Amino acid sequence: MNKEGPAEHDLIFVSGHPRKTHRSWAVSAVRDARDRALPDLLDMLYRREVLLGAYAARSPENARRGGEYLFIVQNTRKLRDGQLAGLLDPQLFGELVERENRLRSGFGKDARLQPALSAYDRLECTQAAIARNARQYDLFEGAGWYPPLGFDSKLFQIARTLVRAATERPKPNGERLPEFQESNRAPLELELFSEAPIYDDLEKLTLADSLTYLAEKLGPGDPLVQTVLAGKSPRDRANELVSGTHLKDVAARHQLYDGGSAAVQNSSDPMIGLARAIDDTARGARKVNEEQDEIQRQAYAQIDAAQLSLEGNKEYPDATSTLRLAYGIVEGYEQDGQAIPTFTRFGGLYRRAREHEGKPPFDIPARWTQQRDQLDPETPFNFVSTADIVGGNSRSPVVNRAGEFVGIIFDGNIQSLVLDNIYTSKQARAVSVDSRAILEALAKVYKAESLVGELVNGKSRD
Repeated sequence: MNKEGPAEHDLIFVSGHPRKTHRSWAVSAVRDARDRALPDLLDMLYRREVLLGAYAARSPENARRGGEYLFIVQNTRKLRDGQLAGLLDPQLFGELVERENRLRSGFGKDARLQPALSAYDRLECTQAAIARNARQYDLFEGAGWYPPLGFDSKLFQIARTLVRAATERPKPNGERLPEFQESNRAPLELELFSEAPIYDDLEKLTLADSLTYLAEKLGPGDPLVQTVLAGKSPRDRANELVSGTHLKDVAARHQLYDGGSAAVQNSSDPMIGLARAIDDTARGARKVNEEQDEIQRQAYAQIDAAQLSLEGNKEYPDATSTLRLAYGIVEGYEQDGQAIPTFTRFGGLYRRAREHEGKPPFDIPARWTQQRDQLDPETPFNFVSTADIVGGNSRSPVVNRAGEFVGIIFDGNIQSLVLDNIYTSKQARAVSVDSRAILEALAKVYKAESLVGELVNGKSRD
């Protein structure tokens, strides 16, 4: 461990498992993300953030109940906001267009690679099909971290799992939806039968708002909306569903899961009934997306192979959560005409807390407040670098040319969120805790001098 930490303009390396990036996306896919997918998702995230923030502000107990979900929403909103801001930068988007034009031109000049040109046409068609299907898919099926946007409820998710399990489990393993295959049985059942508390008031709040969103997007006269609402307002329907379901009882879930199709079809539980009523629509939207995704995978494989043949290893492949080594330079950047320094310092921590009157998220733990006079205010706390990182790199070690530990990645600035689609060192920066901050805090805040000695000098073998 290097006790001197990094210096301005040092070369550093970062090892880690960055999650999936999309830098090989066709321009048609990036344009759709910029013009439709990201704005639509952000619309819901801002809406949900306001809803959960107001709920949490009513009482400390509400803040405890909804805090984790609010954090997830805020974090995801920050991520998508940064991605959209990057894609709206004409220079960055122009670089993506230029890259695709360069590849198309190169493919066209080589008879062996010309078939790859048709892959771009297929991608454009599939992206259009995905966009046409997006409303049904987002409202009724959901993807990634978020539930169906029209049915935001843990109890609904449980009901959907039970309804689909009754259909999927009797099938041969290879014909089931992936989440119901035997390899995923343990995690599925662990989540399904979790004893984690479910709060009626929070369930009613999120479900009522998402049912309102459903009616807004499809119109109150839509036949499926009318089926879902059953002649009631979204708020009254949510109250009826949450109050009437027995799915908070883990024993009731076991009964339906073990009873299979007969138990689910004969159930009078209103949440099970809702899941049954929309399942065909949700499955249909999912099927369209999966079919288009498969076409896209094949098209991108063809383009990637042609690019490798044309340019060799000029560009490394997209991140896939596998181990890789990134590198960069320790340096600040400019934002709105202002120079952003490379390093923050301990003194700045206490200054920011004072400016914000110690209110979250600028509150400081009592131990740090008590030991303030022991800390050197000039000790570097965090530093930024041009290392190419994305989500999944948190906790990645940062080392110098000598292979010595000089920091650990924990975040990226808002400008780095575009790195999902394109690398740029103009403003995008990885943010790391400085090794000097770690040693200073261990010694003076946590009184772990012996650990500091081991980190700097090596463990004694006596």
